[in-house]
Amino acid sequence: MSAHSLEDIIQQEGNIVNRLRNSKIGMYVYPVVAPEFANWRDEQRAWRESAVLFDQSHHMDELIVEGPQATEFLAYHGINGFGNFDLNRAKHYVPVTPAGHVIGDHIIFREDEQKYVLVGRAPTSDWLLFCAAYGKWNVRIKHDPRSPSRPEGERVLRTHYRFQIQGPEANKIFTEMNGAPIPDIKFFHVDWINIGGKKVQALRHGMSGAPGLEIWGPYEDKSYILNAILEAAKKAGVDLVRCGSRAYSTNTLESGWIPSPLPGIYTGDGMMKAYREWLGPESYEASGAIGGSFVSDNIEDYYVNPFELGYDFYIGWKKDDFIGKEALLKMKEQPQRKKVTFEWNAEDVVNVIASAFKPGEDHYKWIDFPQPNYASSSADMVMQGDKMVGMSMFNGYSYNERCVLSLGVVDPDVEIGDVLTMKWGEPETTGKTSTEKHKQAEIRVRVSDTPYSTEARTNYADSWRTKASK
Repeated sequence: MSAHSLEDIIQQEGNIVNRLRNSKIGMYVYPVVAPEFANWRDEQRAWRESAVLFDQSHHMDELIVEGPQATEFLAYHGINGFGNFDLNRAKHYVPVTPAGHVIGDHIIFREDEQKYVLVGRAPTSDWLLFCAAYGKWNVRIKHDPRSPSRPEGERVLRTHYRFQIQGPEANKIFTEMNGAPIPDIKFFHVDWINIGGKKVQALRHGMSGAPGLEIWGPYEDKSYILNAILEAAKKAGVDLVRCGSRAYSTNTLESGWIPSPLPGIYTGDGMMKAYREWLGPESYEASGAIGGSFVSDNIEDYYVNPFELGYDFYIGWKKDDFIGKEALLKMKEQPQRKKVTFEWNAEDVVNVIASAFKPGEDHYKWIDFPQPNYASSSADMVMQGDKMVGMSMFNGYSYNERCVLSLGVVDPDVEIGDVLTMKWGEPETTGKTSTEKHKQAEIRVRVSDTPYSTEARTNYADSWRTKASK
């Protein structure tokens, strides 16, 4: 019997963990953008030492939400407070389930009184599309899904291009592009600047912690804007390095954002069951892969909540109601895991890599550089003796720090500086096509601050990166 929804799959297969841990979807792909423009080491170095240009036009969904109830709709389906959400501002928007589990996140821009633009991964887009129909809200949503992972040479079009320029010399480029110093744009605020003969919207942002702007506009202007940026950098005497898809995903390791927690939507009745019945069998939620050494029969063991990710200060407690409020009020009174950076022991990493050069011997799971994430969501066990005290959730190599780092969560009594042990590699029973046969390794990890980068810790405005959970 063929499945017509995620709920059908769960009913037919039973434990959804088995399906997700054995998904054959392959590597998570950042589409269209070239893997490297220079080399990924220099591309990483550029956001610390000069300036880097990220092309963000293809790997994220975009939603345009507008209508008489746009504000009420988004406020009800996200944890964020909307009381101070004026025009030309942005927020880090986080929806949760009625049980308080994180579904995903988007960056949300308020363009008009009744118009918002949201950008991010599929789980949040899917959830809001469902909620708009389920609740009969007076809103209109335009969905522009991310570009195909493997376009096979076909032309790819989007609604908007999206670039980000950041680094210590980025302001020289902005001044040259604009024809004068740009306005003093506050963190996560939006203003208009000139690029060549066009006015474009610019968000004050910086993914790796360095100063930067994210700019966007109609996709048909993409080539013109790109050439204007490159020409401005040349005139300003700045070594602007274009960043390819290999290095792009690693910037968050230095700034501390976990980009792909498993959406907590696989359990729950009522609205959640209706959502799973709405999600198709080929959706991200039905076909994504869980990778890593942590194996549990309970899918909820892979979920996270806003407190664990450091998003608790976003919560709009003064709102009359929003999905998940009651559950979050209960969580607020309980001890919670906390987000940290794990610094992998260099000797152990080299030992894992060296095993691939010993013919005739079993080898450990290959650590791909600069980003060894081989699944949609990762969950590697972090141990203190025989006890699991944490979970590593996103990993990669930082050329700037000369080490492998990962982001994850640990029990509340784990301290910064503690040395723990991470189990690296899949169980032998994995059916994923994105990993080879291997044996598991133990890698020592030192619990470190988040953000790991001193630049990010000192230069970001107040945000989840700089605020401790309360």
